[in-house]
Amino acid sequence: MNNGAENNLNVLVTKGQSYPLGATVIAGGVNFAIFSANATQVVLCLFDHNGNNEKQICLVHKTKQIWHGFVPGVKAGDLYGYRVYGPYQPHLGHRFNHNKLLLDPYSKQLKGNLAPNDANYGYDISRNDVDADLSFCEIDNAQYMPKCVVIDDSVLKSTPVKRLNIPLESTVIYEMHVKGFSVLNPEVNKAHQGKFAGLASKSSLQYLTQLGVNCVELLPVQSFLNEPFLIEKNLNNYWGYNSIGFFAPNPSYLSSEDIGEFRKMVDRFHDAGIEVILDVVYNHTAEGNRLGPTLSFRGIDNASYYRLVSNDQRLYINDTGCGNTVNSNHPQVLRLIMDSLRYWVEVMGVDGFRFDLASCLGREVYGFDPGCGFFDALSQDPVLCQVKLIAEPWDIGPGGYQLGNYPIAFSEWNDRYRDTMRRFWRGDKGMLPEFARRFHGSGDFFEHHGRAPSASINFITSHDGFTLRDVVSYQHRHNLANGEDNRDGHHENLSHNYGVEGHTSNENIINIRARQQRNFITTLMLSQGVPMLLSGDEMGHSQQGNNNAYCQDNSICWIDWQKIDWPLVEFTSELIKLRQRFPILCYAEFIHEPEDQCANGFTWYSRHGEPMVKQQWSEAETRTLAVVITSEVIPPYQYPQALLLLLNACEESKPFQLPEVEGYQGWQLLVDTQLTHQKFQTKPNEKEKSEAVLLCGRSLKLFHAHHQLNNKVVN
Repeated sequence: MNNGAENNLNVLVTKGQSYPLGATVIAGGVNFAIFSANATQVVLCLFDHNGNNEKQICLVHKTKQIWHGFVPGVKAGDLYGYRVYGPYQPHLGHRFNHNKLLLDPYSKQLKGNLAPNDANYGYDISRNDVDADLSFCEIDNAQYMPKCVVIDDSVLKSTPVKRLNIPLESTVIYEMHVKGFSVLNPEVNKAHQGKFAGLASKSSLQYLTQLGVNCVELLPVQSFLNEPFLIEKNLNNYWGYNSIGFFAPNPSYLSSEDIGEFRKMVDRFHDAGIEVILDVVYNHTAEGNRLGPTLSFRGIDNASYYRLVSNDQRLYINDTGCGNTVNSNHPQVLRLIMDSLRYWVEVMGVDGFRFDLASCLGREVYGFDPGCGFFDALSQDPVLCQVKLIAEPWDIGPGGYQLGNYPIAFSEWNDRYRDTMRRFWRGDKGMLPEFARRFHGSGDFFEHHGRAPSASINFITSHDGFTLRDVVSYQHRHNLANGEDNRDGHHENLSHNYGVEGHTSNENIINIRARQQRNFITTLMLSQGVPMLLSGDEMGHSQQGNNNAYCQDNSICWIDWQKIDWPLVEFTSELIKLRQRFPILCYAEFIHEPEDQCANGFTWYSRHGEPMVKQQWSEAETRTLAVVITSEVIPPYQYPQALLLLLNACEESKPFQLPEVEGYQGWQLLVDTQLTHQKFQTKPNEKEKSEAVLLCGRSLKLFHAHHQLNNKVVN
């Protein structure tokens, strides 16, 4: 084992600066800076444009654990990496191996792909025993590694970002995959299909604006890698939850070598009135557990970057289920995450973040803490405190499920909403109280410490699980294509196939499934809180019953633009318009019983038109419910408004008596999910009298009424 390296590039390397970290282009060359607390030597490696002819430079200057140096003659576009020397003592948490070329955690672009090879491991992988990671591999891996690219982002930094600042409560989120959305769209330039440029194409933006969403949430776009076990099965990590670079856009999403393509995409979204949220993975990296490859963090300073088991630091704490957990408690690791977030906001222009397995980021040594260092850092940061922050409020660690316990700056994915709505429309017993709580904004979780209904991100489906079409078509997962003998993915999906598993030609079943999709989307758009729609749900997209399609980079996940349910698309679009038309549906505060007939309020009724009483809420066999939502004068309206929603989750038809609400008369029908095709009326003509209205099984109806003033009905 070598103890050190000497410079083999004939240039005069000067001290440079310890800030900023990464590769920074300045007059005459590039300043390099990298953190490592436990390294004994750090070597910068420069390559030609083909990633060959390595030249090494020792960074001999060190300031507060930052190794740095200015290298003249290096310029934007040049390729580099690092070799880091230090002890190989796994039981003490150290896994330095200078034979491994390492990626800069601050690299803003990667070039080339990781080629699978045993040389990428810091230990002798051929040993294949439980103590294999205690061995030391002296095989060099530079030829198999992608290289970091020196980036001059001064132009991007100097270009102002057009901020939309859409209020969170008025936001309709569309969760989508960069590749899956446009890769099969024939109207997108072939070179741009599946790329950032394809997402920013005229066709993509036209579809999204006509649909009416005003925010897209992109599955991970930061550089990620395939897991070794997927490579062995000839599969890819499609979702991207396996990050290796927190600054660099994933290379496969670029149609050119210009990272500005991402910023151009964001600018085009903003011009279309749509904000961009990134799904970010700071809880673990692609290096996996102790038997994983050495690609970056592990070889730079394993003991600093990862959370290790205290009594045997050979082992990784695995609160993520992905082999390792990033040590966000370490000040330099926290700095890395914060610098990354600010970069995507200030330079790349994004409007917010959804944090994957966010409980990992909120866990101190003693457990989850809403006042942890990471949350405090976000809250006080002058840039990040102004963007949208969404938590996936769980992980698999101790006390990991923390729905409702995040700081006021956060909204949270509400899986209780998802499960409740699926169970209610499936017809499960005793769902009325739970349905009412979720529909009303989940105040039992969020109405505290000044939090608003917008703290609840409501969703029926997400990338993880069944699509909406599959929720009403399958009762069991069908994941054989994942290569794990159908053992992976959620076992219980709270779904229903209505008599046939998967595809059917039975018209009755087809009609029930279509109606249920309309029921789900309508419920989502009418609920208090922020609705999130999974891309493709409004099109009738199916994953053929696969509820864990993370490795299906194929037609299972890609949107087929030749097989779109356009009536469902139109129905969804009209519902989004309706949500925007009635401000009470996206009210900024929790509302309860109305204080008077012209006040904001929620009032629940039985199908007999009478206010619900305590006994009725506990009737397990009852699957019908009605609610009246009243509002004070909210612009653009000059008069109080009221909405009446009738819900029938029974298999059979049920008559509903329209409730009599003081000050309101003549309910006007807006939405009827019994109808396959319908036109949403902005000014409905026919008014229902206060008599029985029949709802067929598994359907809903929405009505609207103006308040009467001086005995005169205001239209």
